[in-house]
Amino acid sequence: MAAVFSILAFASNSSAAEEGFYDKDHIRGFVSFGGDFRGMFNGFHDYINTVPFATGTLKTISDSTEYRLTAKPKYSEFNKYYPNLHFNIGAQYKQFLTWVSINFAITQISERPSSSAAAVDTSGSAVAFPLYDARWFNYGADWMFGWKVLGEDAFFNLIPAVGIGFNMMNIHFTSNYVVTNKTSNEESIMRDRYYSSIAASFNAELEARLQFEQFSIGLYGGYRAVRYNELDVEGDKLDTFVFNTDNDGDTWFIGLRLGWTFLSPWAKKQQDKI
Repeated sequence: MAAVFSILAFASNSSAAEEGFYDKDHIRGFVSFGGDFRGMFNGFHDYINTVPFATGTLKTISDSTEYRLTAKPKYSEFNKYYPNLHFNIGAQYKQFLTWVSINFAITQISERPSSSAAAVDTSGSAVAFPLYDARWFNYGADWMFGWKVLGEDAFFNLIPAVGIGFNMMNIHFTSNYVVTNKTSNEESIMRDRYYSSIAASFNAELEARLQFEQFSIGLYGGYRAVRYNELDVEGDKLDTFVFNTDNDGDTWFIGLRLGWTFLSPWAKKQQDKI
């Protein structure tokens, strides 16, 4: 319903204005930039400290011999809290707002404990496999709908908002492990690169905003729910049981944003008269 109302309210159909549904001269665009700290719920924290550190069979590209690690490399766990940046662009009509919120998490890194790890085959022959930093970051976008509770031009305002969108998780694993296709049993080897999973998201937030004419500053907090699918690695899905990649990415967050609201056509006409 919110999406339909948004489309009707901000469409440039002149007949809608003539019927009095809205006055398009009062539509105002806005942009804002912000940053926040996000805290993971337990499911997300377990996810991010399980998947990037998953180990398995190792093989060299030129040799089909299977090798097993002599000891699991001791990486540091990822923190439960991480910084996030976002950019908003949208439109306002009276007290109603709609915008696209683009989010980007700062890359989190767990440094490799050494340059390589020792692995042996069934006969005891040893080979050193390279180790990489474990890394992850995510980004996404939500289509948000909000309402200025205390009026369109109040100096202090409360703005609850909800929205839906998508999120992309990107994970860099710690070495060149083997991934086996469940159907064909064909094997692929992880590379020194990021692997990704896309998922739907739901975002709910409340902002306390101070408005200084066109400039605004707001303190906001909320909850974002994400349900990640299994990672696609070299064309194959990682095994859910072993790698635990079918999990959630729920976070709570609190942050600060700075915004700028453009003048509406009606406001520009008033300035011209002055």
